[in-house]
Amino acid sequence: MENQLVVPTMAECLAKGEIPEILFWVGCAGSFDDRAKKISKAIVRILNKADVKFAVLGAEESCTGDPAKRAGNEFLFQMQAMTNIQVLNGYEVKKIVTGCPHCFNTLKNEYPELGGKYEVIHHTQLIQELLNTGKIKVEGGTFSGKKITFHDPCYLGRGNDVYEAPREVLSKLDAELAEMKRSRANGLCCGAGGAQMFKEAEKGFKEVNIERTEDALELKPNVIATGCPFCMTMMRDGVKLKEQEQHIQVLDVAELIATAADL
Repeated sequence: MENQLVVPTMAECLAKGEIPEILFWVGCAGSFDDRAKKISKAIVRILNKADVKFAVLGAEESCTGDPAKRAGNEFLFQMQAMTNIQVLNGYEVKKIVTGCPHCFNTLKNEYPELGGKYEVIHHTQLIQELLNTGKIKVEGGTFSGKKITFHDPCYLGRGNDVYEAPREVLSKLDAELAEMKRSRANGLCCGAGGAQMFKEAEKGFKEVNIERTEDALELKPNVIATGCPFCMTMMRDGVKLKEQEQHIQVLDVAELIATAADL
């Protein structure tokens, strides 16, 4: 039986006179995409297990404005950002964890100049911290002896130099971590970043996500690990096109840890 998730909102905490340690910024995909919702739930299971005092904005959370900015609509981005900053500052938010590298990048790097100054971390960084401090523990379990390869999300890796946190987390699974020929700073985009997710692909010889999936399939992995809901979609589509979905799982780092820890 699935453990009941405890997901308080900032408004509920305020009404009780409680101050959460951290705000979980769920993001558009993590809120509305059925597959990405499972990533959000895995993050919450980890937060609950570690007894982290967190809250979400719930209906008060809006898009960060990242897609608008990448598509060139700076005016719309600033409107969305200023609205979010007003809400965040109203709750005196100090620290934010995101389930999406695009939200992470925008909140961390582009909100400060508009008055939104917070400590922003990606969920793989938070999980790394929780593992290192012993607040959660995992054993290989389901993934012991499996071969896992990690696809670097562009806005986490190349955009913000976060390469080690997801790998250190995956190292706790007693699995073989295999690196693709293009990884870390040389990692290949999945094709969904920079608002590309929301438009038709440009003409070319091959879809980018197919080429990236081929990079992963060369290693014959059991699991392709991701740290971004958009990468998740692109890699899953690639695996399906190659008719490998019966043999290869595509899972977020949070899902791997939540499953291994039996959360």
